[in-house]
Amino acid sequence: FMSSLALLEQMSHYSTEMVDAARANDWDRLTRLEKQVASLRDRIGVEEALAFPSRPRRMSEDERSRKIALIRRILDDDKEVRTHTEPWMDSVRQLLSGGMRERKLRNAYGDEDSGA
Repeated sequence: FMSSLALLEQMSHYSTEMVDAARANDWDRLTRLEKQVASLRDRIGVEEALAFPSRPRRMSEDERSRKIALIRRILDDDKEVRTHTEPWMDSVRQLLSGGMRERKLRNAYGDEDSGA
């Protein structure tokens, strides 16, 4: 059993690494880290669901403050990652849509190279 606070601390560590990967345009690393964060996020829900009936426990004010700070930092990191990934995603979308337009034109008007 890992506390949700410990899981959030690990998520925060990964989210900071995600910012570094996004800044470096290291999309493979970013994708791996995102999967690890998603796995931890899922575990938080499971751990809290399992803990609730058997161990109802109030969080101390320090734990609550730490949890809030971690969530804010994770959200800030996510926002920073998006500032790097969204322009890249836009260029990929443009590239893909340009390729689709080209194919549609070739299909509509025939491929000039194969006609003569």
